[in-house]
Amino acid sequence: MKLVLILGCLVTLGLAQDAINPRRFPSSLRIGVANAAPQIEGGWDADGKGETIWDHFAHTFPERIVDRSTPDIACDSYNKYKEDVALVKAMGLDHYRLSIAWSRVLPTGYTDNVNQAGVQYYKNLFKELKDNNIIPMVTLYHWDLPQPLQDQMGGWLNESIVNIFADYTKFCWETFGDDANWWITINEPKQVCQAGYGSGVFAPGIVSDGILDYVCTKNVLLAHAKAWHIYNDLFRKTNKGQVGMVIDSSWYEPGSESDEDKESAERAMQFDIGIYGNPLFNGDWPAVVKERVAARSKLEGFSESRLPILTDFEIDYIKGTSDFLGLNHYSTLLINHTAEAPIGRPSFESDKSVQYWHRPEWTQGSADWFFDVPWGLRKFLSWLKKTFNNPEIVITENGFSDTSGTLEDDKRITYLEGHVSACLDAIYEDNVNLTGYTVWSIMDDWEWTGGYTSFLGMYKVDFNDPDRPRIKRKSADYFTGVMKKRCLVDEDKCVD
Repeated sequence: MKLVLILGCLVTLGLAQDAINPRRFPSSLRIGVANAAPQIEGGWDADGKGETIWDHFAHTFPERIVDRSTPDIACDSYNKYKEDVALVKAMGLDHYRLSIAWSRVLPTGYTDNVNQAGVQYYKNLFKELKDNNIIPMVTLYHWDLPQPLQDQMGGWLNESIVNIFADYTKFCWETFGDDANWWITINEPKQVCQAGYGSGVFAPGIVSDGILDYVCTKNVLLAHAKAWHIYNDLFRKTNKGQVGMVIDSSWYEPGSESDEDKESAERAMQFDIGIYGNPLFNGDWPAVVKERVAARSKLEGFSESRLPILTDFEIDYIKGTSDFLGLNHYSTLLINHTAEAPIGRPSFESDKSVQYWHRPEWTQGSADWFFDVPWGLRKFLSWLKKTFNNPEIVITENGFSDTSGTLEDDKRITYLEGHVSACLDAIYEDNVNLTGYTVWSIMDDWEWTGGYTSFLGMYKVDFNDPDRPRIKRKSADYFTGVMKKRCLVDEDKCVD
């Protein structure tokens, strides 16, 4: 066993020392930055906007936010969007990922009550992007459910949300179809469901771990699929775009070469990303997820699996409804086999039953799961290619978080350099169909329960200044230089 562990360490350390790829970015690779409405816009009740579950959560349970802050003003991008677009333009970026706040355009969540001021805000933002030759990547749902839909019908736990969400997306394509054609339906459904309706650490704060989070998972997939079918049937011919879902996960590397650790790491991947990716690209839940949840449910005394069944119709309806695989990735962790979690109170993590750890030499970000391990991204991309039959992949979020907020953010530069290099390795060496890379984020924002204590921006935002100035960090200059060369090394060493 000691020999196995030593060999595993040597392999891991060897991968960590990969050289920076000198190849120029392929012309097919779009490079951009991302933000989300509830984290940057502010104007939480301005000009007719309705309340979201995150507005309600922050106002009602301030103790659940690290610094007891709210997104009421955030970066004030509702008023400063032109300044934000100017930053994207100045950095020479190809695209800007933004989200439409559902409750800003439809305050109650329903299409019978349209807020024209909210519609005009996004029309203005899209025009600003077009005038500056920046491609919009548009997320239709970035966790900010209109609060009335949670109050009246239980949000993502009620199957009626499938039709309500589909109506909202149809409204967006009718309204903004002339402004954008690169669409994301739902961002990080794992966080929507496991964190929102399982552990309850995120809005709306429902605690039903291992039970209602699985109900949410099914409804999210069906809502996405219905939206995709509407686009495909009614809008694709004229909009000529793409619609996908964004799923998120760390890369889980086996902690050794043992079969048990390899099996545990694969199981972790299937629970975290396969539970969404498999229905979208292969059809049905991953086999290991179905088998484990069913077996544990029976031992716990449930009459049926806590994981809802997908009917043959639903499997066919969901399969093939993502034109690309959107990936949010930040970290890598090591996985070891461990004893089966005790039978008792259900939970998502007990259903998974793995042990997480990390190398002590890995550079850590602002969370206990956040580490700078670029080779993990390359392995992840190859795993996605193999597991989901070589889909087009767009990295929709990747970036480094710290708590210092320093302007001399060398750790962020090292992180970005390593992870973009890993993308180039995946494209040129592994033939991964990667067509987009998106940094989170161009500027600091309101980081959900982290409030204003966790920083991911290449521009600092001074949240103590009423004007919310954007202040350039060292990483902004670095990445601007990368975009000018479209290469990670010195100009004279770039390989065409």
